[in-house]
Amino acid sequence: MNVTGYYPVIMTEKVAETAAFYCAHFGFRPAFEADWYVHLSSSDDPHVSLAILDGQHPTVPEGGRGSASGVILNFEVEDVDAEYDRLRGEGLPVLLDLRDEVFGQRHFITADPNGVLIDVIKPIPPSAEFAAQYAPDAIPQ
Repeated sequence: MNVTGYYPVIMTEKVAETAAFYCAHFGFRPAFEADWYVHLSSSDDPHVSLAILDGQHPTVPEGGRGSASGVILNFEVEDVDAEYDRLRGEGLPVLLDLRDEVFGQRHFITADPNGVLIDVIKPIPPSAEFAAQYAPDAIPQ
């Protein structure tokens, strides 16, 4: 398979509110907007995309209709401490406080209006135990 793009799609009843949330807090902009679907692109990198879809839309097979659940969106950033301060200052909930993990992340978790978890991450060097579990070319520095 020759994949030419990949992006998550959040199913929700709150299409406009959810799209506005990601634009206001995570630097996305609409690339396509309808009342049932919004395709968002990062203002910094057009290859980073996210879509918001009415979970009851007829393009979704009936058995799969609904809303997002059991999903965590990971955003890797250059300065997780600055993002933590900025998003807290904007009133976003902090569900997991900023911390370092031995497996190679400094991160915190917040949520969107649907309860979708958002993990904001800066890769950091892992402990020796976890470094051994990485492929040699994938160890965070």
